[in-house]
Amino acid sequence: MSPGTVMALLVAGGGVALAVWVLNKIGRALTAVAEALATLAVVFVTVWLTVKLAFLLVRWVVVHWRTTLAAISVGLWAWWWGWLPVALTAAALTAVGLVWRWRHRSSFEAWVGRWVRSWWLRWTVYAPRLPKWLHNCGLTIRNHERTVVLTANLLGRSKVRRQAKPAADLTPRVLGVRSGSSWDEVRVRLVPGQKPEDFDDAARALATARGVARCQVRELRPKVISIDFQRRNLLADTVPCPDLADLAAVRGEDVELRRVWSGRTDYGTDWHQSLQGSHTLHAGVTGAGKGAQMWCPLVSIAPAIRDGLVRLSGIDPKGMELAYGRRIFHRYAVTGRDTLALLDDLIDGADKRKAEFAGRLRSVPISRDHPLEIVEFDEIGALIRYIGDRKLREAITERVALLTTQGRALGYTVRGYVQEPTKDTVPVRELFPRRICLRVATKSHVAMVLGDQAYERGAWANRIGEQEPGVGYLFGHGIREPLRIRGGWVPDQTIKDLETFVTGDYPPSRPGTVHSFPAPGARRDAAPGGVA
Repeated sequence: MSPGTVMALLVAGGGVALAVWVLNKIGRALTAVAEALATLAVVFVTVWLTVKLAFLLVRWVVVHWRTTLAAISVGLWAWWWGWLPVALTAAALTAVGLVWRWRHRSSFEAWVGRWVRSWWLRWTVYAPRLPKWLHNCGLTIRNHERTVVLTANLLGRSKVRRQAKPAADLTPRVLGVRSGSSWDEVRVRLVPGQKPEDFDDAARALATARGVARCQVRELRPKVISIDFQRRNLLADTVPCPDLADLAAVRGEDVELRRVWSGRTDYGTDWHQSLQGSHTLHAGVTGAGKGAQMWCPLVSIAPAIRDGLVRLSGIDPKGMELAYGRRIFHRYAVTGRDTLALLDDLIDGADKRKAEFAGRLRSVPISRDHPLEIVEFDEIGALIRYIGDRKLREAITERVALLTTQGRALGYTVRGYVQEPTKDTVPVRELFPRRICLRVATKSHVAMVLGDQAYERGAWANRIGEQEPGVGYLFGHGIREPLRIRGGWVPDQTIKDLETFVTGDYPPSRPGTVHSFPAPGARRDAAPGGVA
């Protein structure tokens, strides 16, 4: 081997050794860097997880402070004194609560029952189960995020292919639960892309999922709704009307004509309605309980009728319903021509009031000289649709339209009752600001009476049972949702007593009785959503 070859080999070997040495140094440096980065990553992830866990813990404590405080208190108590005192105290409190509930359920519900039940239902029913119900009812938002996947092809151009990225659906979150004796109010925060109307459409499906008869959705504020589930039907029993004996000592001036007791609401609270400044149309099939809606408010305002502050006019095409209390009506008509004459008399009186008060007052004050004129128009469709004389029918319709459009400020109120609420039957239907839908034959009649979306928002009037006369739904009560009510039932004898009360000397009340108005009965339950 020549000296040149040896020199070349030595140089090559030295170069290889140098390269190995350099690579060794680089490898050590990269290893050190990798170890440092790994250490930083572990520290960062640990810190991030710790901060996130602390944030979630603080958030949990703030949101569920009552549960957290109770758990901490019980834990500290058990740690200091053992579990036996805790168990004995819990047993004693349970026994006291059961006795309290048995002896005085209303106060127990107000102070203890609703809070314990709300807490229990949240953590055992709604928090674990409601997300699944919402998913099954189509009330979640699918996450449509997509990721870009780059595929390199050595034999051709690179291709870009999009694949769906699996992600969990966005589900509304339960914010809280409030439970009354009949309703559960579940507050839920909507996710982007949802609106309250989506839950309106799924109300019946949610009721079925919960296993209850009714479900109603209320909008509390932007992005927050309340899904209300009815556990008990408080309107299953008959609601008694006020006792005339308790009204004998009440002055007519003390009767609040804008807040007349008329029955009960679905939340167990008293239902009041205004007989002054508004007209009401009641719709329902025969036997739906229109009589309860008619007579109960008249019993409640009996002192005002007796003292001349309210004057009644009755239009009774059947000659049966209002005829039973004929003596309380200042005007009364059965035939079409008598009805036209009665309406003309009312319009003449309204014109006189208009001439007297125009330019002085915006509304006529109710007094004995200018009493509130209430028109009870039973079976209104019989005289403005089914009567054979077309000219007479049109004349009656015209007079009703005049009273409903001009009578409010003049002290005139029209209360109509109809079985078939179609536009052909009641062409002046839209002139009644307040409408009550009792039991009707079809779902479409609900929209005809209460307006579009009324059925979707919970006014299931076509599902009212025949054994529930007087039960109906009221729309336009200052809330977005229909209010389920039941009018007070007035027996035949009470109607006869009302005639005596108004026209003659009613027997004095029992000595020592404290009189009040109205006489709604004991309050049983507060509306969970504040609806009264």
